[in-house]
Amino acid sequence: MSEYKNLIVEQKGHVLIVTINRERALNALNRETIAEMQKLFSFYWSDDKVRCVIITGAGKAFVAGADITEIAELDVRSGNEFSAHGLYLMKTIQNFPKPVIAAVNGFALGGGCELAMACDFRLASVKAKFGQPEVNLGIIPGYGGTQRLPRLVGRGKALQLILTGEMISGEEAHRIGLADEVYQPEELMDKAIEMAELISSKGPIAIALAKECVNRGLDVTLTAGCDLEKANFGQVCASGDKNEGCEAFLEKRKAEFTGH
Repeated sequence: MSEYKNLIVEQKGHVLIVTINRERALNALNRETIAEMQKLFSFYWSDDKVRCVIITGAGKAFVAGADITEIAELDVRSGNEFSAHGLYLMKTIQNFPKPVIAAVNGFALGGGCELAMACDFRLASVKAKFGQPEVNLGIIPGYGGTQRLPRLVGRGKALQLILTGEMISGEEAHRIGLADEVYQPEELMDKAIEMAELISSKGPIAIALAKECVNRGLDVTLTAGCDLEKANFGQVCASGDKNEGCEAFLEKRKAEFTGH
């Protein structure tokens, strides 16, 4: 879609591949790129033809952070707004009704690590580098890093990464639970597409409601989470996809889900 200056967007079947394309800036998330990504996710929110999204970066970086030239000019008010815009995008990705896969091909630092953590899955190259190096600039993570990182790797490891600003490899990220899988660089996109196509073959309504249950359930009590699951289970039972899935199983054929 030509209206995006900093994104390359390609659709393969039900899979949307979004490549952040600011290679000279190591794909840093400037305000313009954040706005374009917000526009993209809003555009595809209700598009039945898209069932899974892959985010990756052009060149040797996934996203090597936010744009430091913009950060250098921030004060209290503008810093709060800067953080708010990034947090809103991360929340949009987290709540997007289709799964989002981060294919982390290189540097995922600062805002790049936060972007990967907002996705549902993080598949990493062995050449990937993860980190929250904001303290090296005298600042802290501003796009959710202090919140999502401890939820993924635990308080101690999260504090170590945030307070030292150190980078870790894709393999170490996998070991501590920050990356879900790790692959050789030449395998990464094929594996991401393979996962996306597998997810896309399932019932879209079920996928969206299951994702909602997990995301919202983590922020409430077990009882409240189970109540949400009960409500969403009832909702999906009223769908044509449920009828198709059960009929296909009984007839020993592949289900053809429509998302209705």
